[in-house]
Amino acid sequence: MTVLSSSANLKMEDLPDEALEQVAAYFQMLSEPTRLRILNLLRSGERSVGELAQICGYSAANISRHLSMLTKQGFLVRENRGTSVYYRIADASVYALCDLVCGNIARRLEVAARTRDLFFESAQRRRTPTAPKRRTKG
Repeated sequence: MTVLSSSANLKMEDLPDEALEQVAAYFQMLSEPTRLRILNLLRSGERSVGELAQICGYSAANISRHLSMLTKQGFLVRENRGTSVYYRIADASVYALCDLVCGNIARRLEVAARTRDLFFESAQRRRTPTAPKRRTKG
């Protein structure tokens, strides 16, 4: 097993294979839209399983499965209170990563929309016939 000395400035090329497997598992948790939605809902504070299920429109069992996966991977902390279970974010740095990716995707969508708009404007100009020029007597 390799021990990482200064993890704050490590780059992907510095990581041993076992650490890369953990990185892949981390990203795998973020590859499911329902889990991303749950993480986004927890930005504003902790919520119960029932609240999350109601907001997401899924069964409590489905949400619980996603919450369990996120908890095992270290994204969330779980707390039992009476008959309810509440979840909150364990490491808010996930939001910096999500915001970085979302910003990148938003920029790409914006460029694609502008390109599409320019294409259709150009196509529209080519299809619109110009009025024939009138000859004047002279």
